[in-house]
Amino acid sequence: MDDLHEWVSFRDTDGDLWMLDATFLTSNWTCIFGNGCSGVLDRPTPGLEQGCCSHGAHFSDDDDHDRVLAHASRLTADDWQFIDAPEVIATDADGARLTAQTQSGCVFLNRPDFAGGAGCALHRAALRNGERPLDWKPDVCWQLPLRLESHVDENGVTVMMLREWTRTDWGDGGKEFHWWCTEDHQAFVEVHPVYETLRDEIIELVGEEVYNAFTQHVDGRGVATFLGHPGAARIGRRPMGQPLE
Repeated sequence: MDDLHEWVSFRDTDGDLWMLDATFLTSNWTCIFGNGCSGVLDRPTPGLEQGCCSHGAHFSDDDDHDRVLAHASRLTADDWQFIDAPEVIATDADGARLTAQTQSGCVFLNRPDFAGGAGCALHRAALRNGERPLDWKPDVCWQLPLRLESHVDENGVTVMMLREWTRTDWGDGGKEFHWWCTEDHQAFVEVHPVYETLRDEIIELVGEEVYNAFTQHVDGRGVATFLGHPGAARIGRRPMGQPLE
């Protein structure tokens, strides 16, 4: 078994049952966009610096769509390489809205040759304005690699699960990926655990009550006592805070 994970489970004050993937949240995974990320195509493409932005981002709902467009209107030509693109929003075969593609990538993705800097134009502009990128970007973009799922069990209890996003969550397309970051040791190089580096994103997904309950348990038990992440373990488990040689 090469994909073992340890979970922390508890009920909140509303009686909902929470299950959080402690193995991933206490790991030292980090986004390595532009720093060795091989992308999500069927071949390794680190030189393209596209990360998981090779395709358009689907919007979760109308609020997500409207929020992104509102922030996009604040972008300047210095922020956004494709500010003059003829199409910003596209529609897929099922009628769902998503960000358009241009030159084989998301319309908001600045390429490496752009003077304003490579990467998501929304992300970069948010930082330049002293704001949170998660407030500017499509939900699916700022949530990755976190995934929140919920269902109601046979007894009427709401079960909420926070875990890492895997290639299978992309559907059939995920099978074609040459590489996925939560599977590879190259992305496990941060000196702080995920629950600290992605604090804002986690709270946005689960709320402060759940986040605080989880962190109090982890801090009391100690990060090193949790089962190591399989991706990092493929090169040998190392203490948190110890970078790759």
